[in-house]
Amino acid sequence: MSEENSHSVVGLENNVVSLNDYTPLWADLYREEEERIRAAVGHLIVDLQHIGSTAIPGIKAKPILDMMAGVAQLEKALVCKAPLEAIGYDYIAHAGIANDYVFGKGVARTHYLHVVEYGDAKWANHLCFRDRLRNDPELAQAYGRLKEELSGKFSDSRAKYHDAKSKFISEVVAA
Repeated sequence: MSEENSHSVVGLENNVVSLNDYTPLWADLYREEEERIRAAVGHLIVDLQHIGSTAIPGIKAKPILDMMAGVAQLEKALVCKAPLEAIGYDYIAHAGIANDYVFGKGVARTHYLHVVEYGDAKWANHLCFRDRLRNDPELAQAYGRLKEELSGKFSDSRAKYHDAKSKFISEVVAA
């Protein structure tokens, strides 16, 4: 997919919450980005996964691809910084997410890459949540309805939007 076409389906200004209808192009864009990331840091990571709502067919999502790279030891996550910067990512030192090194791409963010320790609770929880929603369309639709409601309430605060979703996410992961 051309970079010009990809910007029509991904990209969102900082702190804005806006949901787009699901498009299978998100999976295509993930596969293209996966190739770039693996070429840059494949020797440093154990695995790379598409996470977040753009990875769940049929539900609305913020038009930003969320990805998760697993490293063998969290202490080695910043070794990925220079190679990721070379392919357009910047390290978001102020993200403030425990045990998670966050990299973003684009001024209007098109991609987030979370570098976490492979196999730890954060890794497992992200995959558990994604897979449960992929395998249970009713649960995915319930999450989609919650996201739509919350995006209306918190359209100008991603932090509040994310916080408001956390109970639902925790319950799904704990089930």
